[in-house]
Amino acid sequence: MKPIITHFTDDDLYKFTMCCAVIENFPRARVKYTFIDRNDLVYPEGFADRLNEQIAMLEQLVITDREIDFMKRKCSYIPEWFYRYLKGFRYRREWVSAHQDREGHLHIDIEGNWSDTILLEVKILAIVSELYYIMTGKAETIDYDAYYRKSYDKAERILGAGCVYSDFGTRRRASFKAEDTVVAAMKECDERGRHPGKFVGTSNVYLAMKHDLTPMGTMAHEWVCAIGGMYGPQMANHIAMDKWRNTFRGALGTFLYDTYGWHIFSLNFSEDFANMFKGLRVDSGDNYKQIDNIVKKYRSLNIDPLTKQVIFSNGLDTDSAIELHKYAKKYCMPSFGIGTHFTNDFPGLKPLNIVIKLVAVKITEAWDFYNDTCKLSEDWGKYTGKPEVVQRFIAALNMKQ
Repeated sequence: MKPIITHFTDDDLYKFTMCCAVIENFPRARVKYTFIDRNDLVYPEGFADRLNEQIAMLEQLVITDREIDFMKRKCSYIPEWFYRYLKGFRYRREWVSAHQDREGHLHIDIEGNWSDTILLEVKILAIVSELYYIMTGKAETIDYDAYYRKSYDKAERILGAGCVYSDFGTRRRASFKAEDTVVAAMKECDERGRHPGKFVGTSNVYLAMKHDLTPMGTMAHEWVCAIGGMYGPQMANHIAMDKWRNTFRGALGTFLYDTYGWHIFSLNFSEDFANMFKGLRVDSGDNYKQIDNIVKKYRSLNIDPLTKQVIFSNGLDTDSAIELHKYAKKYCMPSFGIGTHFTNDFPGLKPLNIVIKLVAVKITEAWDFYNDTCKLSEDWGKYTGKPEVVQRFIAALNMKQ
């Protein structure tokens, strides 16, 4: 079987920025991740074997000088030393354990140094998604010419509505070619300049390089989850924001706030943080309620919310982004990160509902135990972690269920 991932930077930008922050702040930390299929899918016989082959193929990936030169040009906030680290980075198959149970459900566990294993999540999810369609024969049914036209039509609608948006679709794409097709169509439509909106880029660093776009992204819940495991959830957002700003000197100023819900974040979102960060990202809960929460918080700090960016990435499609834009533009500077709806919207294909979440951490390899952690968010259905750990964090935060 040919490798599914063939480029080192075929990955989301936030994995690289978080890796840089981990090395600078937690260089000895070790972590555990686990794979979650929210639909409890039964995978084809032999799927885990083929997946393990693909993971082994990752060991052949090396970052190229062209990729480094592109990131230096587009990601000036990343320090020079980090590119030397990436130049010597090599994946190792022993960080990952994948198998199927008797019913065919897929199990994946990852363990190792945080600075190493952090670069596995997006690639493994993209492999699982594309491999599933290959092994079920669905990949053969994809018409990419039709998909280009479909993607172009989506771009015309969302650009015509005045939306500023980017592609966030690497993790659950139908294939690399699917995301490549989307990015090409979106860029062509935007460059014609007939619409008030703007396609600002893609989270995928390689595709940003290929199409001469800006790689988009900052951090993921993983950053706050790990800190919550090490220090507790009450101050996790404060510590995460503080270390993030010190690492990137105020650049990458959009904070993903919902790891442990709005309430505890708002208590940690003091005036200095609110002024320094350019904005916030909404990734769970009712989008309209989240806007109201954000606006009230900024106003309580005597900050005009119209000067702040709010990025929405909560399972959006074209229609919901357009409707949300109509409302949000009255209160803030809205933009949108749209994922699966862009890169896996084919007739006869059902997108996989899969994630990989960090579930345990220790600040140094010298410790003989891990601290469990979890993700709560603004949606009960998006809580991840051991049930007893989830309940412990809920109790610590005095959250209402």
